[in-house]
Amino acid sequence: MNLLDRYIFKSILVTCLGAVALFAFVLTVGNVMKEFIGYLLADQIDLLLFLRLTGKIVLFTVSFALPMGVLTGVLLTLGRLSADSEITAMRASGISLLRIARPVILLGLLLSALTLYMNEEISPMAKASSRRELAEAVRSNPLSLLVPRTFIRQFPGFVVYVGEKKGREISDLWLWQLDKEQRVIHMIRARTGLIDYNEEQNALMLTLRDAVVEERNEKAPESSAEPQWVGSVGSTDQIKLSLARLFEKNSGTRTKLDFLPHSELVAMRDTLERPVAGENEEGRQQRERTWTKVQIVLSERINNALAVFSFALIAVPLGIKVSRRETSANLGIAVALALSYFFCSTLIGWLEKHPASMPWLLLYLPNVAMILLAGWLYARVEKR
Repeated sequence: MNLLDRYIFKSILVTCLGAVALFAFVLTVGNVMKEFIGYLLADQIDLLLFLRLTGKIVLFTVSFALPMGVLTGVLLTLGRLSADSEITAMRASGISLLRIARPVILLGLLLSALTLYMNEEISPMAKASSRRELAEAVRSNPLSLLVPRTFIRQFPGFVVYVGEKKGREISDLWLWQLDKEQRVIHMIRARTGLIDYNEEQNALMLTLRDAVVEERNEKAPESSAEPQWVGSVGSTDQIKLSLARLFEKNSGTRTKLDFLPHSELVAMRDTLERPVAGENEEGRQQRERTWTKVQIVLSERINNALAVFSFALIAVPLGIKVSRRETSANLGIAVALALSYFFCSTLIGWLEKHPASMPWLLLYLPNVAMILLAGWLYARVEKR
């Protein structure tokens, strides 16, 4: 690598690292606010665990920040070089655009390989570990889930409000039971109550005293024309609030696949490809749907790594062509391109329920389009 390559490589690397750090910070803050801040404020996890979980969040937000960070870094650096006429001087010396882009392409390939490794090994491990540590921390003190003077929506099918809590004793409790459309079908208000944790059932058990019960028509709970039954009871039977969804949050098949490293995903895919003896039609369709989900996860990880390279590739002619020193203009181009790319990827991901369309292959279309567009832009710039 000669002096020119080192100069361009170093300039772009520093800017890219700064941009990746910025985007990773934004993504990390959003995920931490969504996933962990509520547990910290409710004293369900301590500060040390919160910081450790935040660190693990960073490990998998970086892989999503790398494509945008590389795109932004290359645009900013080459835009500055072009605005300072350094690119013009290079071209006047007979240096082709591809020769100028060589350190950028090298950096893109290196960061793509790093992103692929993170997607296949580090990110799944970080996700699984953070979910496990959070579940263990909350399970060690499940009674802390009922935070006084807070509407609690973590229990499937229920919304709970507790006025006061002292140990296992609670007072001024409101309990709303919801149907599948999140409409209230039962409501209980109790003056006092007792809360216990049933480890076998992994559930909180509520025993309410001096309660008023309102029962609505389950077919039309919101209709004022339908009669409602209201009564009072001295003590209720135990009400079960399941913690399964909390301890295995977003525990659907797709999220569990996100927690698996590459070797386990490939082994699962190979197993699903083999027919099962005596399998009925419903079982076959379920096996094919799961196979599709596994294949999509594998393709998404490769595709996300490939996006780092395609973004670096297209940023070279864009940075030179735009030729602007203003950071806001280059950032705007980067955000517009990234949003278009991720929007198309999301649309294709919705085809998961239609395996006949082969969404695991269609996922590569945005990257292919970016690379083809980059080739067209290179040709346009070379003709100038």
